[in-house]
Amino acid sequence: MNLDQYLPVILFILVGAGVGIAPQVLGFLLGPNRPDKAKNSPYECGFEAFEDARMKFDVRYYLIAILFILFDLEIAFLFPWAVVLKEIGQVGFWSMMSFLTILVLGFVYMWKKGALDWE
Repeated sequence: MNLDQYLPVILFILVGAGVGIAPQVLGFLLGPNRPDKAKNSPYECGFEAFEDARMKFDVRYYLIAILFILFDLEIAFLFPWAVVLKEIGQVGFWSMMSFLTILVLGFVYMWKKGALDWE
């Protein structure tokens, strides 16, 4: 077996790892480390940053995360559909319209049930 066939793959892996790791190492080594009260305050997650890892989360965090993932994945189906829209014709168009109708109905249902309200 000829090993120089694997050279492009190994080179691709090494360059990819370098591009992914080098900025992180540079940022860690050269970046400032000046934590203050504002940086350590709760921002997105709503609880103190340095508390017990076993504390209970509010269900609303999970609900918002699940809804985001659900709608994000459903919207991701629009990109390949838009690319091949001319090839799939009317059947593909109306299939996606029914998919979007179900998506919008689910969104309206969640809105009316108060799943998106933050109290």
